Amino acid sequence: MIRVAAVGDIHMGPDSRGLLRPAFETLPDCADFLLLAGDLTRHGTREEAQAVADEIAGLGVPVIAVLGNHDHQDGRPDEVTAVLRSGGAEVLEGGSTVVRVGGVPVGIAGAKGFCGGFPGRSAGEFGEAEMKAFVRTTRLSADSLRAALDDLAGQGCEVRIALTHFSPVADTLAGEPLEIYPFLGAYQLAEAVDAAGASLAVHGHAHAGTEHGMTSGGVLVRNVAQPVIRRAFAVYHLPESRTAGGGDPQSTGARAYADRGTR
Repeated sequence: MIRVAAVGDIHMGPDSRGLLRPAFETLPDCADFLLLAGDLTRHGTREEAQAVADEIAGLGVPVIAVLGNHDHQDGRPDEVTAVLRSGGAEVLEGGSTVVRVGGVPVGIAGAKGFCGGFPGRSAGEFGEAEMKAFVRTTRLSADSLRAALDDLAGQGCEVRIALTHFSPVADTLAGEPLEIYPFLGAYQLAEAVDAAGASLAVHGHAHAGTEHGMTSGGVLVRNVAQPVIRRAFAVYHLPESRTAGGGDPQSTGARAYADRGTR
């Protein structure tokens, strides 16, 4: 079995340095790699990114991340990315990476994603230039996610994981106010996942949402926002191929700090 550890929305700053480290140090015993589903910082500053980098440095398992909206707040996502990479994370935005687990290539495609809504209640790429640009951002991010997943399939990765910050489905938003669903994710991400094929889709962002969901094409979706899983990370077990039997997701890790507010 492939053991996938994941968490998002840890919203770290200098004052929280070391809080997750004790749990993260257990990762080699229970997981094959760690996925970070965005909103790793509070305001996207270099100091906050350094706190995250210190938390994940030298863990003994690969760390793969995407950024979230908080990580863009200070207008320096490239700097945040560079600091996270200095701590050993592979940061994806419309790209992919392959992790070998016991000789099995596991492909991870990552993109932040964006908002816009879900079937029947979504924004369209029509009208004012501002609205077109808004929806185009979502479409382009979803297109990049699909291209990354397709690339992994071309490399022979039977096990493929889609990592985003924004949600691809409404299922995992249950518990959030209906009025803000369009700002928590977009259906185009699920279309990309279903079209390219994946074993699992992991996201964050929805602090008051629900952990378990599924795309219309049957891909498992997990909301790993830390306020939802209420642990330092969750671990999900995947079969090593599409023909092997799979297990139900399980969670592990230490209790972590509570929701810090703004998504």
